[in-house]
Formats: sequence, structure tokens, C-alpha cells
Amino acid sequence: MKITKAILVDPDRNQAFGLGAVALSLFVFAYSTRFGPVSILLYYALWFPLVLVDYRRVLGPYARYGWIFAFAVICFLSSFWSAAPSISLRASIQYLTHIVCTLIAVQVLAPQTLSRGAMLGCAVVLMYSLLVGSYHYDPLDGTYSFVGAFSSKNQLGLYASLGVLFTFTTCFVFRARGIWLALSGSVGLISAYSLLASQSATSVITTAAIIGLGIGMQMIGQVSPRQRRLLILAGTIFAIGGIAFALQAGGMDAVLGIFGKDSTLTGRTYLWQQGIEAIGASPWVGVGYQGYWVPGFPDAERLWDDFFIASRSGFHFHNTYIETMVETGLIGTLFLVVVLLRTAAGHFRQLLVLDRSPGASLLFLLTALLIVRSFVEIDVMHPYHVGSFLLYFAAGRLTLRQRQQEPVPASELAKPKLGQIRIGLG
Repeated sequence: MKITKAILVDPDRNQAFGLGAVALSLFVFAYSTRFGPVSILLYYALWFPLVLVDYRRVLGPYARYGWIFAFAVICFLSSFWSAAPSISLRASIQYLTHIVCTLIAVQVLAPQTLSRGAMLGCAVVLMYSLLVGSYHYDPLDGTYSFVGAFSSKNQLGLYASLGVLFTFTTCFVFRARGIWLALSGSVGLISAYSLLASQSATSVITTAAIIGLGIGMQMIGQVSPRQRRLLILAGTIFAIGGIAFALQAGGMDAVLGIFGKDSTLTGRTYLWQQGIEAIGASPWVGVGYQGYWVPGFPDAERLWDDFFIASRSGFHFHNTYIETMVETGLIGTLFLVVVLLRTAAGHFRQLLVLDRSPGASLLFLLTALLIVRSFVEIDVMHPYHVGSFLLYFAAGRLTLRQRQQEPVPASELAKPKLGQIRIGLG
């Protein structure tokens, strides 16, 4: 039997593999704590074997990946001074290998395949949670929240947000037709329902903002690049002025009131204060990657008790920059900020100079969502998390040569495709 390499590693011909691999990866990210190490091995099995298929193509231009790996390397080095060295070492190796898998995905997936596969993955994740149907009692505000198969409404809200976003990009950025248009409508309804059911203020507000940004980008994309720059400048000035006016008029309190929140954000401001105090212990290099929230450590135990976290796990400072400063210090935080800002700026630049770049639109919206959420969540700094997978995918796309990011000309499609692998069946 002969299997062409193209159906596994050629972005123009591996849609079937890509859709399945992305959807399964998202399911693993969502429920790895439920299904254990076996699910993580499945994630590795989806991506690492592609190196054996065509290592030259799959490994990509690793000489250009220095800025992408910088934060992960700091996480690894922090195990040498960590307060919990074994935890830091294991977690940092997991984070490094997670990034490698993501960069393999960059080389073999087209942006449209990512959008469709992630949309399907979000649908499966959300339907599983709807079937489980669990609720969680929050002792801080005395309410019950729908969490599905998750331990937190914020995680359910994240996947619902992504489901809405990927539905939008599949429909309007990549202009779905036929069966994909029908699927997008179904997934959009499931995602919107899950988003409202989660009652996650963070997810609802950020989703509305990013979809609004996406609609604006689609409208602006209809004009020439030169006019586009002027419209974006005017829109940015208008947006900043509108936000400033809303804050002055008490808009933030009004929005929080809709979700039953107050100005403390259900204790997050207290958490931020505690995190800022913890930074003082080691401001330059931190206490070690994942070296703060460790059972038996007095500060972590005190905060777990304050917030009624009986499981002693799955808790954090609800702010990416405070969490990163505590664990990896100023040095690690700067490297992570470079990845976030350079990724967002790179795809935004493509939107300004290219006539039409649906891939850049998708990845800029994803990066913008992660940046907005970074002030209240820590989506991008842990292994086996959908946020870090999407961030490093967007970053990795910037390392591809321009000719690889543009649509393939019709004349190129007639050229011979990749070679074949011969597999003997005995």
C-alpha cells in the first residue's frame, strides 16, 4: 500500500488529517485532567510522528524560532533556582515539547484548516460538557454556575468564546459554503448557548469585543491598503475615546453589574495585590516556573483557604503578567510579552499591506483575544492548553516565508506534489 506524504504534511492536501488532529488536540487540552496521561500521549502521537514522514518540511526553519522559545527556555532554566525544582523541571519540559508540537502544526496546517478543525473541536468539547451538565457552587458570591465537564466556568467560557470566534472566521473570513456553512451555524448556536450558560463575564465581554473587531476588520478589508491604514487610525482614535468616556461614565460598573460582579471582580483585585507582594521575593527571576502554587507552601495554602479551593490545584493569580512575574521574574515576563506583541504586530502589519489575507485576519483576532484575556486569565503560559497552542501557532506562522503564506497560484497547483512513502504490509 502506498500513502502519499501530501495527505499528512502538505497544507493544500491534508485537510482530512488536519481537521481531525486539531479537533482531537482541543479535546485533549480541555479534558486532559479528566482522562489523564493517555490523552497527552494521544496529543503527542498526532504531531511528533510527522517528523518521520518528512523531517525537512515538518521541523521548519528552527533558526528563526529563537524569540518563540525564549520564554520556555527561561521556564526550564528556572528549575535550577526554583523553590520546587522537580515541579518546575517537569512542567517546563512539558511546555517546551508542547511548543514543538505546535510548531510542527504550523508547518503542516493551512489557516483555514485550523479554523475549521478548531471549530469542530470546540463543538465536541462543548457538547461533551453539555452532556455532563455539572454545576459549581461559588462560595464567594453564593451562586451556582454551569461548568459542564470542567472545574471552572471560566474554562467553559473560553471554549465557548473560541467556538464563537472560529464560527465567525470560518463563515466570514474564509467564506464558508455548503456543508461548512451549515456546520458553522450549528456550532455557533452551541457556542453562544454555552457562553451564556457559563455566566463568565470575562468570556462574554471579550468575545463581544473581538467579534466587533472582526466585523470592523472585514469592513475595512474591502478598501485598498492605503485607505485601510487611514480608517484603522481613525477607528483606533474613536475606540480609545469611547472607552475613556465609558469608564468615566461608570460603564465598567454597569457592565459588571449585569453579571452580578462588583469592582473587586469576585476577589481578583485582592489576588492581584497578593501577587504583587509575592513578586518582591524574587523580582528578577521569580520563584520558579509553577513553583508558587505548591501544596505545603504557606502562601499558596493561605490563598487556597481564602478562596475555598479544597482541591489545592487549578488556581492562579488571574493575571498573566502577575503570574509570570511571580514565577519567572521580570526577565521571563519580558520574553512572554515579546511573543504576544510581536505576534499581534506581525499579523496586523500583514492586514495593512496585503490586499486580502484571511490567515492574518484569523491569527490577529486569536492573538487579540488572548491579549485581552491575559489581564484576567493565564491562557498562554501552561502546557497542553488551547491558549498556548493558538498563540505559538500564530507566532510560528510569522516565521514562514512570504511565499508560503500567500495563496498558491494556479500555475503552482499543476506542479508535482510531494513524494510517496511505501509501507510494506508483509
